[in-house]
Amino acid sequence: SVALRDDGTVVTWGEQVRAQRDDGPTSGRFVSIACGYGHSVALRDDGTVVTWGRRYVGQGDDAPTSGGFVAIACGDNHSIALRDDG
Repeated sequence: SVALRDDGTVVTWGEQVRAQRDDGPTSGRFVSIACGYGHSVALRDDGTVVTWGRRYVGQGDDAPTSGGFVAIACGDNHSIALRDDG
């Protein structure tokens, strides 16, 4: 499970079968979170994206390293991010 606190921090808890908690974000102020099947994505207030959890089919391996993102979402085995330029 993943929750976004009102101070912008992310908290993870629950069963630790697929590294859902191991790589959770520990720094930054976050504005959005999304969860897939065993992986999660968080959007920082500076427009950067953080991914963690299961990487069975590459859910977090190719996460964008640049900023400029305004929205995120997850499916079972994929994550998507919308850039500020559409």
